[in-house]
Amino acid sequence: MRTFHINLKSTPKRSVIVCRRNVLSKQLKEDLPRLKAGGAMIFTDSNVFSLYQRKIKALDLPVFVMPAGEEYKTEQTLLALLKAMAEADLRRCSTLIALGGGVVGDVGGLAASLFMRGISCIQVPTTLLAQVDSSVGGKTAIDFCGVKNLIGAFHQPVYVYADPDFFKTLPPRELRCGLGEIVKHAALNGTLFDKLLANRDKLFDLGFLSEIVPENIAIKAEIVCKDPNETGLRGCLNLGHTTGHAIELTQKELSHGECVLLGLLYENRIARRYLATDEAYLDALESLIRTVLVGDLRFDAEEAARLALHDKKNTAEGTVSLAVPTRRGEFAFLKLEYSNYVKALKEIGKAL
Repeated sequence: MRTFHINLKSTPKRSVIVCRRNVLSKQLKEDLPRLKAGGAMIFTDSNVFSLYQRKIKALDLPVFVMPAGEEYKTEQTLLALLKAMAEADLRRCSTLIALGGGVVGDVGGLAASLFMRGISCIQVPTTLLAQVDSSVGGKTAIDFCGVKNLIGAFHQPVYVYADPDFFKTLPPRELRCGLGEIVKHAALNGTLFDKLLANRDKLFDLGFLSEIVPENIAIKAEIVCKDPNETGLRGCLNLGHTTGHAIELTQKELSHGECVLLGLLYENRIARRYLATDEAYLDALESLIRTVLVGDLRFDAEEAARLALHDKKNTAEGTVSLAVPTRRGEFAFLKLEYSNYVKALKEIGKAL
């Protein structure tokens, strides 16, 4: 078992992240007396509930199940969950347990931040992506008006329980999705980058992935501690995400992690055009991305650019803000005029 702490600046709030096995049958059962005393509800999706129904029911807590899928990360799901929380008589001292992947964690965290102006949330991420990324750091959101994560809040979970046993039920594509965020972390951390390159034949091995999950959590936790509300440094975690989010809205058949990988591939090449970079390092990073990413590497550049122009990370009208890799363990923030961004996406797509 490994434990990490996220201590936020100028506030007593703290997240405790625990990496251990048998979370459902051990950790949450250990927590039950405290949870029941204050009141608690489990929020999950239909896929996770079907896989772990027996263990979930054994906890003897109210359960709200949303339909599985990014398309349900909406205000309708959020309001339905809040209604269920009210009907379960949750109070200010209660806890919402978000058991699932990134969608469940995002919607559940946002509901916890809104209910009675904020109640405790425990994140139990069941996917590789959620364990290494979305469950850590307190970002919560729903998609709105065709824009990904447009409505959201920062709401740190009191606990995150990361259990590698959940990986046994994940198909290879879900592992690829999680590897999208792992490769992003490697672009920020030279030690992890070297480890992935040295073990590129083990990237889909569950033992290897279980081994590097705590390392990925530690990388993100360190950044979040320094910049919890993304006013500066934490923006580096958006590597690949401006373009990746836009691709995700246009290519519905791709997962979030696949879109991040594709976005990182394009933004890697954009960095070469506009910044002084280490070409050999960026070649190695692109090679690593291509080890994980499969399928067509092209998309509708004009549509993606139009959507990227509305990304919430943009700070000036008519520009697109990117965080891009430059050298081993280094990144830069880059603002491009919209016309230059469209041109770059088109030309890179033709060259791939």
